Amino acid sequence: LGPGVLKPRKWQLLRGDAHLLVGRENNLGEAQGIAMALLRNNAQDPEALVLRGRVFYGQGDNTKAIQSFRMALTCDPDYRDAVKWLKTVQKLDRMKEEGNVEFKAGRFQAAIEKYSEALQVDPNNHSINAKLLQNRAQCKIKLKQYNEAIADAEKAVSLDPSYLKARKTKANALGQAGNWEESVREWKAIQEADPEDRTIPKEVRRAELELKKSLRKDYYKILGVEKDCGPDDVKKAYRKMAIKLHPDKNLDDPDAEAKFKDLSEAYETLSDPQKKAAYDNGDDLMDPADMFGGGGMGGMGGIDPEILFSMMGNQGGFGGGGFRS
Repeated sequence: LGPGVLKPRKWQLLRGDAHLLVGRENNLGEAQGIAMALLRNNAQDPEALVLRGRVFYGQGDNTKAIQSFRMALTCDPDYRDAVKWLKTVQKLDRMKEEGNVEFKAGRFQAAIEKYSEALQVDPNNHSINAKLLQNRAQCKIKLKQYNEAIADAEKAVSLDPSYLKARKTKANALGQAGNWEESVREWKAIQEADPEDRTIPKEVRRAELELKKSLRKDYYKILGVEKDCGPDDVKKAYRKMAIKLHPDKNLDDPDAEAKFKDLSEAYETLSDPQKKAAYDNGDDLMDPADMFGGGGMGGMGGIDPEILFSMMGNQGGFGGGGFRS
């Protein structure tokens, strides 16, 4: 059609459909412009009302979408497209809400199943599917399925590149998976994308701190205990590992002394609630000269003499040739 030629109504509707199929933000804007132009010409046009409703639906505004579809049915109660799209949006709203209810109740696997079902309803709706994927990623983080959560968050962003909530979920999942270096990079990229969000600098600092903590000695791993362990758990683990790692029992291991020193440091830190809290918070309170230095322990570091005495009593003492039976 040449410039200045009035475009046929059907042609405009087909062009609007084409933009909706692409589904990107600019295309939705074009489709909305077509719908509004048609409605200015005839406010009772059911096809234009459905086109407008589908734009709202594509933008994630399901309330306005439902209103438009109902207006179309008021104009033409037998208009099948209006019925179809109304049922689709209502079904998705219902399934998404069912997933949200399961999530809030802590039934994360059930929520995943609801969101997964909802994702099958309309694969072409980028906006709603991005939200469903983001919600499913949150569930997977709760279930410690971090790699799957990252994949869902990345797919959500691919559907809606402006969806920063999904990028935040990805950054969180990266950190929870132990990949704090990537998490820091992602949080900084989010900060660049949305410098006005005052919550993001805090997340950047937190991720940077966790990265720093991840590069130091992992006392929990050395002792073989969980992060929520108590003093009794620490003492029990220390007894077990001290017997296993004592240099007298590992004469062929050139790193035996270093491993035993690390064990001593881990015990000294995690057995003291204040030092444990400081370690968990990333505070640098570790002064080797004060905490683990010298002493009369023959290079054994700050071992609890009471525990060592108990160990010697149980094992018959330490000798130059290892443990005596």
